[in-house]
Amino acid sequence: MPDNAPAPIVVCLPVADRPTSSAFYRAFLGQDPPGEPRDDGEPEPLVFPLNDGTSLMLVPSDGFGWVIGDRHEVAERGHVEVVLSRSAESEDSVADAVAAAQRGGGSVVTVPGRQPWGYVAVVADPDGHLWQVITDPLG
Repeated sequence: MPDNAPAPIVVCLPVADRPTSSAFYRAFLGQDPPGEPRDDGEPEPLVFPLNDGTSLMLVPSDGFGWVIGDRHEVAERGHVEVVLSRSAESEDSVADAVAAAQRGGGSVVTVPGRQPWGYVAVVADPDGHLWQVITDPLG
């Protein structure tokens, strides 16, 4: 990797149930995670590539403390410290992403609509992690 190239980033989210969360992200992201299925039918690690340098890893909640060294409490369901954002090409694409999230077991937090910063919707995965789907930022 060249000296000025950004280092890869892996966003790790604690999840209560790997197959349930995997079903959501398969629908919402429109892709299957790479790797051979394990006992629960999901690859280990359970990682979804997002782009060339960013991936999303789903870590069982009971193993999340092991990852962070048991020095920080994992937020309870419904307590959110971050909103992840995903771009969409059009207003219809925002609606399609919301529908995919619902098919995958997620819920709608904010219905699609025009905001001062763009056309957006917010969905929650089965563990309550928030995703903003946005197109036309500031347009």
